[in-house]
Amino acid sequence: MPFANFKVPAGTLTAEQKTLIVTRTTELYAEIYGDRARANTMVLVEEVADGGWGIGGGVLTLAELQAG
Repeated sequence: MPFANFKVPAGTLTAEQKTLIVTRTTELYAEIYGDRARANTMVLVEEVADGGWGIGGGVLTLAELQAG
């Protein structure tokens, strides 16, 4: 079963944008693996609390991302 997990900062995506991620990811897997993969493709969009993630050893916040 194809599986994709997207972790995004909480509150940064609308319901429509989440739907778009799920739809396009499913389409991509179907393109790669054939249409038979469509029904079994799982896409998970997880919202991570502000300050609950980082990169390069440092914690990032939404304010820092928006500023830079």
